[in-house]
Amino acid sequence: MGEMLNYSTMEQKLQQILHSRCRPVAIAFAAAPPEGVAKFEGSEPSSCSYWRLAAEGRTFYTVSRDHQNCPIGGYTHNLLQPETMPQLDQTLILMSQIGYIRMEEIPGVFQLKESPQAVVYAPLGETPVPPSVVLALGTAGRVMMLAEAATRAGAMSSLPLLGRPTCMALPAALANGAVTSAGCIGNRVYTGLGEDELYVTLRGSDLERIAAEIDTILSANEALTAYHEERRQALRR
Repeated sequence: MGEMLNYSTMEQKLQQILHSRCRPVAIAFAAAPPEGVAKFEGSEPSSCSYWRLAAEGRTFYTVSRDHQNCPIGGYTHNLLQPETMPQLDQTLILMSQIGYIRMEEIPGVFQLKESPQAVVYAPLGETPVPPSVVLALGTAGRVMMLAEAATRAGAMSSLPLLGRPTCMALPAALANGAVTSAGCIGNRVYTGLGEDELYVTLRGSDLERIAAEIDTILSANEALTAYHEERRQALRR
């Protein structure tokens, strides 16, 4: 997956721009369970629930069976087991019947190209392996600036603001570069994401280049704030 960066410094840079209430999460799609990392024990209702645990400070890995409670998450992670397929169909039919989705939208949902043997979760600064993607949250104005840093680094995807399902942001970012996501109601219930918060997901291999642009973007926005405030005063009638 590449050599290890100073991920503690990377986390500090992201928090410098995001001012997030919780830590950014490193997620690695691994070909084998990593040595020295605890396997997740217990049960969570969704794949995105693991984001919450890592943001709170836990480091662990999951395997395929840990992703079967939410068939949507199982699908986007390419970990859906045959016995869960009927549940996926039932969930999609329900969502279609209540007007949440149209069935023709389903082929457009991003999915990991390969099935990982393990998914490693950790707070970014403590990740035991280089992350495939880094997931962070913040208010719209802060996510705006991180997206600007990713754009300046040449690491922003051309995808629009993503929506449901939130978990498709992970394979979308891995394949295309940084993405922003408005989330979905299931994710907000399972993770406690606030109504005023959005996600940004960065490709792990782009992280260092994005972090290097953060100071420039912060100072540029500070300068532009003063510029636009002066113009607003001067041009207001």
